[in-house]
Amino acid sequence: MAVADVSAWAAPERTGVRRYVPALTWLPGYDRSYLRFDLIAGATVWGLLVPEMIAYAGLAGLPPQAGLYTLLAAPAAYALFGTSRQVVVAGTSASAVLVGSTVAGLHPVDAGQYAADAATMILLCAGLFLLAGLLRLGFVAQFLSRPVVEGFVFGLAIFVTVKQLPKLFGIEAGSGDTIRQLAHLIGHLGDTSGATLAVGAGALALLFGAERFWPRLPGGLIALVLGIGISSLLHLSQHGVAIVGHVPRGLPSVSIPSVPSSHIPALMAAAAGMLLVVFSESLGAAENFATKHGYEIDANQELLALGVANAGSGFLGGLAAGGSLSQSAVNEGAGARSEMSPLVATLLALVTVLLLTPLFENLPEAVLAALIIHAVSHLWKLAAFRRYRVEQPLEFWVGLATLLGVITIEVLAGLVIGIVAMILLVVYHASRPHVSVLGRVPGVANAYGDAGRHPDYERLPDLLVLRLEAPLFYANAAPVCAQIKRLVGAAARRPRAVVVDVGSNSNLDITSAEKLADLVTSLRAAEVDFAVAEVRRPVKDAAERMGLLATIGADRLFLTIDEAVEALNGRAGSITHTG
Repeated sequence: MAVADVSAWAAPERTGVRRYVPALTWLPGYDRSYLRFDLIAGATVWGLLVPEMIAYAGLAGLPPQAGLYTLLAAPAAYALFGTSRQVVVAGTSASAVLVGSTVAGLHPVDAGQYAADAATMILLCAGLFLLAGLLRLGFVAQFLSRPVVEGFVFGLAIFVTVKQLPKLFGIEAGSGDTIRQLAHLIGHLGDTSGATLAVGAGALALLFGAERFWPRLPGGLIALVLGIGISSLLHLSQHGVAIVGHVPRGLPSVSIPSVPSSHIPALMAAAAGMLLVVFSESLGAAENFATKHGYEIDANQELLALGVANAGSGFLGGLAAGGSLSQSAVNEGAGARSEMSPLVATLLALVTVLLLTPLFENLPEAVLAALIIHAVSHLWKLAAFRRYRVEQPLEFWVGLATLLGVITIEVLAGLVIGIVAMILLVVYHASRPHVSVLGRVPGVANAYGDAGRHPDYERLPDLLVLRLEAPLFYANAAPVCAQIKRLVGAAARRPRAVVVDVGSNSNLDITSAEKLADLVTSLRAAEVDFAVAEVRRPVKDAAERMGLLATIGADRLFLTIDEAVEALNGRAGSITHTG
């Protein structure tokens, strides 16, 4: 096994403009021997993205060309500004659904207003990405736990699949949440168009068959070409099969959308939610490939790159863009050596927009539905949820609540449910930190460990030595102090003193100081002394400012547990206090 080059883990040395445009670092030194591989990978990615973007445009409620316009900006923008060598940024199913569900909820008066609302939402998201990048808020991805993301994505996969089934059967779609739409479909199966179902089922069989037996073939592109060819040859539109219709040829115009001011709050809220989802998915994909290939990702630069990609797509009338693990895996699997492959895909997309769009006119809607259903089939996270249920049941329920929110209420509401549930879970865990009873580790000088987990550790007579396994702060101060009292009360005999290791604290807030002062007063009223160990300088300074130091006593603050034990046992020759 090759040894990783650890120097690649260091932060990249970029200054000036190069700090914000990584391409100025890698492009001048591009190895021309990579070009053959990047050309093949770029063409492969183009073959995957063209049918997917046309399909995702339908998810967003936008015309097919919107998906193609995305490819003129997003992949190239990320290649120039991003820090991953394998990630491909384009439209994603999650962002398309978020745009579609949000804009549809605003009830725009016509298609023009719908497109303007969609573009505004994407540009607001781009602005938030850029602002977050400049403020170096790359840590925001940590606010969405894996079960929340997986629950949201799983719910989206179900939502999208149900939404596409009417197109597959040639039935008029129902309204309402996912459950109602599915019930509508089942109730109208008698209206199925045989020709439409044959086309859609055939496309699905081709897509899943190619994936299973010929994984290197571009199944999506083959389904697209065959769908257009058969539709044109057999004149399927005359047999009740809905087709895409006219797709304009030529470059899009750059425009700034105009929307009613009353729409801005809803679009801004949805854009913020979309940022979290897109960034979490994109950063996860980027870190996956960076780990595999031995380099580092700059999360803050990723925010800027996604901001530029979405700004470009928004101004051109495209889709919201993000990094996709599946699309990027195709890029890597096709042999991509550098960020050049998405640039190649962009050039091919330009050729498509200028010359090839008339070919899409006879594309059956059922083929697009099949493409979407196949794409989101990989997002059915059954295995992940089975694992969560076994490994961490609480997080499993949080993910399930997110999933159910998406399919029973609406997409953005499901995300909000997941975020709120996760925050409550964090607060729940933080407010109930474990307090360990410590004992001496046999055979190791000055070492103390959890005597509850290691019965052979020697508990100290007359002293109750405790360790806070999480920082003490306002939300957990009262439960921690109550737990310490319970441990004192449950002791076989009343301890002469309590020693608390507060090494996990780097500071102290007012509420915690007040609760500790009350604890000290209560213990000493019961003739139980109190001391703290592993006290850091900021904690001591804060305790002194808030009067807690005077309550505890400066001679009851110690650098280590061993010093506290020696002092309270009266065996210390000289005691070093914090000071």
